[in-house]
Amino acid sequence: MSLETWLAFFAACWVISLSPGAGAIASMSSGLQYGFWRGYWNALGLQLGLVVQIAIIAAGLGAVLATSALAFTLVKWFGVAYLVYLGVKQWRALPGDLSESPTIRPIGKPTTLVTRGFLVNISNPKALVFMLAILPQFIDIQLALLPQYLTIGATMVCVDLIVMAGYTGLASKVLRLLRTPRQQRRMNRTFAGLFVSAAAFLATLHRA
Repeated sequence: MSLETWLAFFAACWVISLSPGAGAIASMSSGLQYGFWRGYWNALGLQLGLVVQIAIIAAGLGAVLATSALAFTLVKWFGVAYLVYLGVKQWRALPGDLSESPTIRPIGKPTTLVTRGFLVNISNPKALVFMLAILPQFIDIQLALLPQYLTIGATMVCVDLIVMAGYTGLASKVLRLLRTPRQQRRMNRTFAGLFVSAAAFLATLHRA
């Protein structure tokens, strides 16, 4: 991959990562609930999902998802169901009174947060089909493919880690303003609505 091609792809990665989506919502939700350092485990899960998606494309299986209505539909509705589940869980999250100890946050298990991030990314078939359409434009078929896909994967993961750190950190700062259970409950329900909205949007998508 030439330097010019990599720079163009690098710029595209920022545009893709900064675009609000289920991953950004999940990162902000984790930051709000658990703070930055604990909530950032969710971002690592998102990257695992991203790496698997790139591997699927590199293996040629992405074309199957792009052309198979059944495969696309199954993955899509799994994603819809999971986002709704996260919305319900967020809605029912129990607030704690932080009026005297604003730095206290609930402890989330890293494995749970990583799994959550992974499922959010891997269950979005439109993202996979989108990457299937975009990534080949930056691949030189005259050169070895594996090093190029490794470069693409590393670039996307690094950029997305930075962007999700921003989303997670921004949301974690909001917790300092939530002094009462009532305020926390409102914020939880706001994020619950965002998860359900993301699910509704995913449900409307069809194969191009």
